[in-house]
Amino acid sequence: MDELDLTSAEAKATYREIEEWVREKYGFHVTNLNIAQVKQKHGIIERENYNKPKSSDSKQPGCPEKKVKAIEDAMRHFQMI
Repeated sequence: MDELDLTSAEAKATYREIEEWVREKYGFHVTNLNIAQVKQKHGIIERENYNKPKSSDSKQPGCPEKKVKAIEDAMRHFQMI
């Protein structure tokens, strides 16, 4: 196999890389929850969440629109979407 070929796992950015890219370009912090929500919105689901709440009616905070746009921009930069 050619050394320059990337597997799909190697081509993906980590949560930390996305977080740092957003901080450098936009100047604000995004959380892992924000990144996970945007990835799920685009159908990028890596694994099942095992830390689910015990009650079915618990709510997760939504991701603000400016953070969604910044994370999507980072995902485009890393060629994930």
